Amino acid sequence: MVTCYLRYVIDPYKSKEFEHYAKLWIPLVNKFGGQHHGYFLPSEGANDIALALFTFPSLAAYEQYRKDSFNDPDCLAAFKYAEETRCIVSYERSFFMPVFE
Repeated sequence: MVTCYLRYVIDPYKSKEFEHYAKLWIPLVNKFGGQHHGYFLPSEGANDIALALFTFPSLAAYEQYRKDSFNDPDCLAAFKYAEETRCIVSYERSFFMPVFE
């Protein structure tokens, strides 16, 4: 099992656009076999940092999701929305192995 941690730098004046983008991706990750744990938008403190966490059964499953997402019309529309609204300034992706009970 692998959890993808995404740290976004967002345009603080476009937080509503980023929230819309986030809501587009949650069902898409789930559609491709992942489990989305949500997006975390700025509240107190820094107003330009947002996070997302989602888990796939394996790194291979995540890599297949990434490959398939570039051919899926709904994913392509979400990518295009972010590009058109320019709500994301940058992002970084890290992977973690979750530990449960």
